Amino acid sequence: MSLKLSILYRGPLSSCNYDCHYCPFAKRHETAAELKTDRLALERLVDWVKGRHEDSLSLFFTPWGEALTRRWYQSAICELTHLPQIEKVAAQTNLSYDLQWIENANVSRLALWCTFHPSQTTRSRFLSQSRRLTELGVAHSVGAVGLPDDLPEIERLRAELPDNIYLWVNAAKSSGVDYCGELLDRFTAIDPLFQLNTQYHASLGRSCRCGSSVISVDGAGDIYRCHFIKQPLGNIYEPGFADTLVDRPCSNQTCGCHIGYVHMDELQLYPVFGSGVLERIPAEFELRPAK
Repeated sequence: MSLKLSILYRGPLSSCNYDCHYCPFAKRHETAAELKTDRLALERLVDWVKGRHEDSLSLFFTPWGEALTRRWYQSAICELTHLPQIEKVAAQTNLSYDLQWIENANVSRLALWCTFHPSQTTRSRFLSQSRRLTELGVAHSVGAVGLPDDLPEIERLRAELPDNIYLWVNAAKSSGVDYCGELLDRFTAIDPLFQLNTQYHASLGRSCRCGSSVISVDGAGDIYRCHFIKQPLGNIYEPGFADTLVDRPCSNQTCGCHIGYVHMDELQLYPVFGSGVLERIPAEFELRPAK
């Protein structure tokens, strides 16, 4: 039986070259053995994908930390984008590396979710990287964490980005920021979908595509509905795993992360994002001409 499936992959990698104060993986370094474990897990996943000739697969790399500074992720992405069974490869990244490796990818199947960290890089450097992605033909969204102190810098970023690049803002909900009044208005002027991210959406018992057409997979191949529900459904490396991919209501009380709630049916965000669901590019932005 052929599958049309989006896989949110999060392997054991948990290190980052940035040290954002709100992130538990800031400047975390892993041992050579830990990095080898991550590399072998990724290579196993790529080999599995290469054997799924009848499927239509999209992969979204959502690491703890930064993966695309690692050569094995760069190589894996390039190889995957050339496979006929791959519809798309997307990845979350901070763009803090040389982009030359992307020249080896099939960029028509590559998309990036790029996060700007004002405390870690300059706006000019980040914008230069975004322009280079455009030159390479890579679809990408840009975004930042909506910390009030960073608001002026995020507004400048929006003003300097081309109109056809979507700039999303993640609400710093765990920091207890009260998004109201002028603060809410200014962030919404940057990201018209910002208010969706300021909420914890009621999800218990609600319909969601996670667990059927969208799954989370870890380095061992274990399948979960999404990153936020830790009950395993099976393992992609075991025969018959596809039998576990069925519609089932959400078992969490709420969902507050875009990579989760975007798949909730009642929010009707698939028409909003079109083919850009994974990389967080609304269909409206795909159709805008560059300026």
